[in-house]
Amino acid sequence: WSITYQFMHMAMDDNRSGTDTLDDAEVLADFMVAPTRMTMDMHMASVMYGWSKSLSFMAMVPYYDKEMDHINRAGVRFTTKSKGVGDVALKGVYGLYQRQNHNVLLNAGVSLPTGSIDEKDDTPTGPNQQLPYPMQIGSGTFDLLPGLTYRGHTSDFSWGGQVGATIRLGRNDNSYALGNRYRTTTWGARKWADWISTSLRVAAEVVDNVDGADPVLNPAMVPTADPNRRGGTRVDILGGVNLIGTAGVARGQRLFIEFGIPIYQNLDGPQLETDWLLTVGLQFRF
Repeated sequence: WSITYQFMHMAMDDNRSGTDTLDDAEVLADFMVAPTRMTMDMHMASVMYGWSKSLSFMAMVPYYDKEMDHINRAGVRFTTKSKGVGDVALKGVYGLYQRQNHNVLLNAGVSLPTGSIDEKDDTPTGPNQQLPYPMQIGSGTFDLLPGLTYRGHTSDFSWGGQVGATIRLGRNDNSYALGNRYRTTTWGARKWADWISTSLRVAAEVVDNVDGADPVLNPAMVPTADPNRRGGTRVDILGGVNLIGTAGVARGQRLFIEFGIPIYQNLDGPQLETDWLLTVGLQFRF
């Protein structure tokens, strides 16, 4: 058994269309409201059980806290917020191949529509307004989570790669499906001592636009309400450190920290661009 707590902070600032950064005036030329900044905090609790040497099962429960700042054509600034439990994910990991210092893992899972898609907040247009797509907590759909992982290691070095996706199954009760997401990452790590290692990782993600549309949202009001302005491609570079307990009650327990910045963003904008990401986690094994 292992239990993991993970905290992730993502900061977004400034709008981008394609690879070009836009100022507020350029966004407001086409929309009544422009998003200017967004932060997202995610708390993730997960439990993993090793059924055998080849098969493990995992359940993950996220909690989101989102905040987005805006400005309208009248120069009024306002902020919307949402928070709550997101979509619960259930996964299995199966060892397809293992030989000496190399192994290949098959990842398969499903995301359950436990997160809200009806988050509301007050805006200058009125109280209790339906929030746009990025401020919702869940997808509202059952989603498939396929993936494949390769890992290799020596006594002091490890490396690997992973491909994965989130595939939406149909539309939700608000007549839309969030875009499919396709992810790939590759990494290398160095163990400096029994208690510390460092890593460097490159991650890329392609996101499709929203399929369908929430009929309550007005896509001409703000770009976050336009289903055709949610897709794009982003590439991040991330550095991390792992600290592992070696004695007493801390033996085998792990603290990990990873910080990343985008090195490439091509967005179907205007859309807020990502500035930086931070992940901190604790893993306890039994």
